[in-house]
Amino acid sequence: MISVRIIWRHAYELAHYAIISMEISFSNKKLQKLCEDHNKLKAKYGALQARRIIRRINELQAAANLHDISQLPQARLHSLTGDRKGQFAVDILHPYRIILLPLDGDTADLRTIQVVEIVSIIDYH
Repeated sequence: MISVRIIWRHAYELAHYAIISMEISFSNKKLQKLCEDHNKLKAKYGALQARRIIRRINELQAAANLHDISQLPQARLHSLTGDRKGQFAVDILHPYRIILLPLDGDTADLRTIQVVEIVSIIDYH
């Protein structure tokens, strides 16, 4: 009987935790449709690149904020400069990157950024 009470208490406590994940939007409908269709991604970028794009988007959706993404070495989150100042990029498969625009928070504190817009998937080099 004791174990049942303990399990119930833990389930009750877990039910009160809010699941926080980043909110992701796209700069245009064409990009959104491309990113939501594995076959279209595969046709445009190839099978391996398509899987990596989907993986990065899933990582963004699973993260609570941009700081969480910065802790993933394979994503290599980095801020951009020049005409892309204020934007960030995450690596996919060289040379492509997903360009992100923070829509909230402070770019100096990645923990405050919880809403991003995917601007493009490009090779900007």
